[in-house]
Amino acid sequence: MRSSFGSIIALLFGTAFLLSASGLHALLLPLRGQFEGFSTTSLGLLGTSWAGGFIAGCYLAPRLVRRVGHVRAFGALAATAATIALLTGIFIDTTTWIVLRAFTGFAMAGAYMVIESWLNERSTNETRGTIFGLYMMVTNSALMLGQMGVAFGDVSTPVLFMVTGILFCLSLLPTALSKAASPAPLASVSLDLKALYTNSPISVAACLLIGIANGAWGTLGAVYGAEIGIPTFYIALMMSSAVLAGALGQFPVGKISDYTDRRYVLVGASLTTALIGFIIFIVAPRTPEIILAMVGLYGLLAYTLYSVSVAHANDHAPPGKFVQVSSGLLMLYGIGTMIGPLFAGFFMQHLRPESLFLVTAAAHLSVAGYAAIRISRRAPVPIEEKDAFTTQPAERSATPQTILLNPRTDADEKTD
Repeated sequence: MRSSFGSIIALLFGTAFLLSASGLHALLLPLRGQFEGFSTTSLGLLGTSWAGGFIAGCYLAPRLVRRVGHVRAFGALAATAATIALLTGIFIDTTTWIVLRAFTGFAMAGAYMVIESWLNERSTNETRGTIFGLYMMVTNSALMLGQMGVAFGDVSTPVLFMVTGILFCLSLLPTALSKAASPAPLASVSLDLKALYTNSPISVAACLLIGIANGAWGTLGAVYGAEIGIPTFYIALMMSSAVLAGALGQFPVGKISDYTDRRYVLVGASLTTALIGFIIFIVAPRTPEIILAMVGLYGLLAYTLYSVSVAHANDHAPPGKFVQVSSGLLMLYGIGTMIGPLFAGFFMQHLRPESLFLVTAAAHLSVAGYAAIRISRRAPVPIEEKDAFTTQPAERSATPQTILLNPRTDADEKTD
């Protein structure tokens, strides 16, 4: 038991290094690109490219692992990510970065899935909830620490790119030194849009739209901060505060949705988030402290919407379909994160930096409007028949393998 717990702690350390590197690199690239004078549209393409590579990784990584095994696959993926981080520090070029960013997304998807499969293998029915909670805490904390790394370096030098490469290499150690046998094959991915829409139309639309909003903010939030002239330290703090606020908001928003129609929660939270976005666009604040407060309020609700949408879909899902439904919605969310940076980059380049929040507000208003329409088309699930709300891990690290680690997953689904 002690040995098993020790191996889990080692894997969580590997996850922390991996997420720290990913968070640092994701924030470093747009800030360095903005410093170099790259267009906002091209910086948006970095997010689109990463999301496309991540989705491809979710589909193709299981095949790679089946061919070479978990340890070798993880080593290759982490080494690829480290190499790319160093290459982006050497070749400061828009096209090169966009291409390399797709390979980073692919590598990250595969690396996350390997670690999650190991954690899943070491979990029992009694410990799964604790391990899932620890994993979520590590992913959110590491992502924020990585983002804060830009505050302690100069984005105009290669140093932070080197630090990113070192962190990726350190993530190799726990799996490379592990003596444990390789876990079961990775979860395969399927996307049945017809079945998903039949199960829950609002969840399908909401996950796509929420992906658009979160993809736009996650990719170009730092560019917004740089263009309005706030210091790098506050940019890092701003991006981290949105993630932290979203993590803190999951529990109260989720509990409210457990005791009422989740579509009402989607309407209220989406409208409020859209209103905050419109206020930022109209007021155009420039004081760092005010921006931090407004972005914190934005993240408090924006990063809870996906979890509520998935919970609503699972309220309607047949028994034993949690993994299938959640994996499909995750892929739709990923597609949305490809679209969002394109729209946001275009409007920010041709209007003003605050136009980022016009794109997010439009997406959130669409969620609220469609949810309101669906309320009149379908009766709510009785409270006693609803599944309990479960939170989701950091948005940039969720894969179908994460869903298997979720304590909500039934034992029969794990063996399908």
